[in-house]
Amino acid sequence: MEKLTAKASIQIQQDAQKVFTAIVSAQGMSNYFIASATGDLEKNRIVEWKFPEFDEVFPVEGKEIKPNEYISFDWSGGEVNKLVEIFLNEQPDGSTVVKVVEHEMDKTDEGIKQMMQQTEGWANFLACLKAYLDHGINLRKGAFAFMSTK
Repeated sequence: MEKLTAKASIQIQQDAQKVFTAIVSAQGMSNYFIASATGDLEKNRIVEWKFPEFDEVFPVEGKEIKPNEYISFDWSGGEVNKLVEIFLNEQPDGSTVVKVVEHEMDKTDEGIKQMMQQTEGWANFLACLKAYLDHGINLRKGAFAFMSTK
């Protein structure tokens, strides 16, 4: 069966080291994406991410991590082939292109719906990351109150 991936990318006006730290650091992520985490994202370490709108926590397992270049993790809860990859490509002007790819969904009606939702989610993640790093703004604050389970 053919497979689908969710993809999103954006250019951030910061160097790759600053972007990398904002993604792998629990403190950094809490400024634009999650409410809290049980630790920093590291290879072979499972941490829990807590989102402000939901009561649940989400286990995230760090996979391959190359400082300032590449971050991968699994947050699928054990489903096969559900790797999230984040590529950091520093540009000559010191900015960084960030590309997220989430693997893989079946090419079925349910898989297409999931791929669309994940693509939307990663585009939001990147917009929030850019707003925070480039402008010091937390776009996520209150953005999903309508989805709250609290």
